[in-house]
Amino acid sequence: MHHILGLFLNPANEWQKIRKESGGIASHYLKFILIIALLPACAWYFGATRVGWTIGADRVVKLTTASALEISLLFYLAMLTGIGILGYMIHWMAHTYEAESSVARGVQIAAYTCVPLFICGGIGFYPILWLDILLGIGAGFYTVYLLYIGVPIVMQIPKERGFLFASAMVAVGLVMVAGMLGATVILWEMGAMPVFTD
Repeated sequence: MHHILGLFLNPANEWQKIRKESGGIASHYLKFILIIALLPACAWYFGATRVGWTIGADRVVKLTTASALEISLLFYLAMLTGIGILGYMIHWMAHTYEAESSVARGVQIAAYTCVPLFICGGIGFYPILWLDILLGIGAGFYTVYLLYIGVPIVMQIPKERGFLFASAMVAVGLVMVAGMLGATVILWEMGAMPVFTD
């Protein structure tokens, strides 16, 4: 958790510190990912059930607590699974770009790269859709920036090769987002859809 501020203030220096850390997959999940992924899940649960949001008219839209809890749990599991899959893909593609890696190193890069998205998820405590979209876009851009800065440093490869590696990971991330949207549709059909209060 002590790397979060550094990733915003001096990302290149913080990636150097992250590279020197070791640990297994379980260590990364227990010390960082399981905790930080709670922020967006809890924020959106609270915001969707207690505060609500408006679209166009002045009517406030809220979810029932049971529906929001189910969706928040699935959201939390999707974040944990997504980091693991992205970490595995980073490790799998490392050999193509002549970088030495492990699945744990891939998970480490994926987790710290997604820090802006996790932090931005905290805006769910008070959902204002236009503001949330703008901040989400900004967090997405900064996430991609962290990936481009971090991959060459952590993998210890030249910047040119790191740029290609990071570009491939952006493509993998976009495919994962599309896959999660498809999974969302399937889960909605199976009953995990939002239920709104009156």
